[in-house]
Amino acid sequence: MRIKAFISGVGGLTLTEDERVFLREEQPWGFILFKRNVSDRAQVASLIADLRQCVGRPDAPVLVDQEGGRVQRLGPPVWPSYPRGSVFAQLYDRTPDEGLRAAYLSARLIAADLADVGFTVDCLPLADVPVAGADAVIGDRAYGTEPAKVAAIGRAVTDGLCAGGVLPVLKHIPGHGRATADTHFQLPTVDTPLVELERTDFAAFRPLADLPMAMTAHVVFSALDRAQPATTSATIIQEVIRGSISFQGLLMSDDVSMNALQGTIAERTRASIAAGCDMILHCNGDPEEMRAVAANTPLLAGQALERAKRALAARKQPQPLDRERARAELDELVSRAGALTA
Repeated sequence: MRIKAFISGVGGLTLTEDERVFLREEQPWGFILFKRNVSDRAQVASLIADLRQCVGRPDAPVLVDQEGGRVQRLGPPVWPSYPRGSVFAQLYDRTPDEGLRAAYLSARLIAADLADVGFTVDCLPLADVPVAGADAVIGDRAYGTEPAKVAAIGRAVTDGLCAGGVLPVLKHIPGHGRATADTHFQLPTVDTPLVELERTDFAAFRPLADLPMAMTAHVVFSALDRAQPATTSATIIQEVIRGSISFQGLLMSDDVSMNALQGTIAERTRASIAAGCDMILHCNGDPEEMRAVAANTPLLAGQALERAKRALAARKQPQPLDRERARAELDELVSRAGALTA
């Protein structure tokens, strides 16, 4: 089947006729939804089914950013809220078992929510390691400031998602924690020496390098490439992401519509593919931009196709879950984290 190497957003709660035609003709590998696409369970389930019907692939992946805390596309009052990543870090400092258990339960319950309506991929876990003075865009979303702890909690989150039949996406490789700007708005440059990046930022990703998918960081690491952010840097993708970190799964760009990237959408798309991204992520649902991405994205082939196949094959059937008991246990653990900061 003729499938293109991009993941597409859409504009609203239902597909327009123009979007249907676009999706049928351009055949994106998958889709990503945001708050603008969400009202209630029946609507989300219908939209997801419609997306898959448009491309004629019932297994087409549908992604969402459902982390907990301030990054929840599905939220109250229809869906429950979930803890921010820093809560797991606080519990981990109390006892590692509590932090890991809370992280697992939160991800397992999130996976159940997502699977109910047809999502198969969550853009989680984060392995970003924040530092003092960095922009708050990562901040309390992170699992701590020590690489080993971040990786351990990231693994627990991964296990929870996978147990619920939802694939994880590791982000933002090779690290967003030092960024001094929000990449939605501008391009940050990190001037940290390579030896320190290896010891901290990159170290948090290495234990998670077996995950099926990862998302790049729109961040310049001047010790490696003074001109290009990781997303469009062949040096960083080959030497760090595929090399030092040893990630061999499907590598997708972060959203190419974000203002951190330079040039037109077409130029950003071509540059990301040329640098070594397997998949382009485009999120904002703007029809003109969607067409530009599609026109400049290759068919999914070669190593990218094999990685995509392996990623989808990694998805397992959900394991049984007593939601009420799991939620009660999670709430009890989170209450202890509240006591730690009271």
